[in-house]
Amino acid sequence: MDIKTATALHRLRLISIPEALSFPALIIFGSVLSRVSDIDFLMMPLGIVHGVLFVIYAVLLLDVWAKTKWPLKRVALFFLLALLPFGGLYGDKLLKRYEADGVIAARARREGVVSA
Repeated sequence: MDIKTATALHRLRLISIPEALSFPALIIFGSVLSRVSDIDFLMMPLGIVHGVLFVIYAVLLLDVWAKTKWPLKRVALFFLLALLPFGGLYGDKLLKRYEADGVIAARARREGVVSA
């Protein structure tokens, strides 16, 4: 794995957790509290934060797709995980595994263990 691909994966990992937590925060603190109480001032800021994080996640996912040449099925999985509350936490776990596998494969190629 080259440095650009590793960096793209790492950036996607960095944004996946805040994006995964912003959606439940929007649902709980924004929607639910505004319906059961007079606390409705949280909806707009939480919606903006979640929207910005989601767009950044989508752009970084496209960047990873371009650099890693993942199959469309894998990219669709990560996109669907971003739509689920806390789905990005599982996505982060998968990204960590892909990142580690890429580092191990690059090290093996560099040491001449494999020719892939």
